[in-house]
Amino acid sequence: MLTHRTRLLLIGAVLTLALAATLLIQTPEATRTIEEVLNDPNSLEGRKIAIRGEVLDGSIDNSTNSFVIHGETMSLDVDFSKAAVSNGLDDNRTVYAEGTLIKKDGVWVFEAEIIKTSCPSKYEEQAE
Repeated sequence: MLTHRTRLLLIGAVLTLALAATLLIQTPEATRTIEEVLNDPNSLEGRKIAIRGEVLDGSIDNSTNSFVIHGETMSLDVDFSKAAVSNGLDDNRTVYAEGTLIKKDGVWVFEAEIIKTSCPSKYEEQAE
C-alpha cells in the first residue's frame, strides 16, 4: 500500500504533467504588428493570428462592420461582422484582435473573431 506522502507526490506529478501538456498543445499565438503581418501576408493567409494596432480615425463603419487598423507605416482592413467586440471601440484606440487573414478582391482583410480595446487614458485630452 502506498503511503500518504507517496500518493500526494504521485498526484502532484500527474497534475504537473497535465499542465505541461496543456501548455505544449495550445501554445498562445504571439501578437503581431500590422507591419509584421503585411510584410509576408501569404505565409499567414488562412491562419488564426493575433494582431495589435490603432483604429484609424474616422474609419469605423458600423453598416459594413469594418474599420481600418494601422501600425507605424501600414494599415489593414478589419471585418468585425463575426466578432465579439468589447466596449470602447473608437477612433485612435489601440485594439487587440484575433482572427484570420484572408484576401478579398485583391485586398488583404483581417476577419476578426475577438476584438479587445484598451482603456482610455485618464491623461488624454478631453473634448470641451
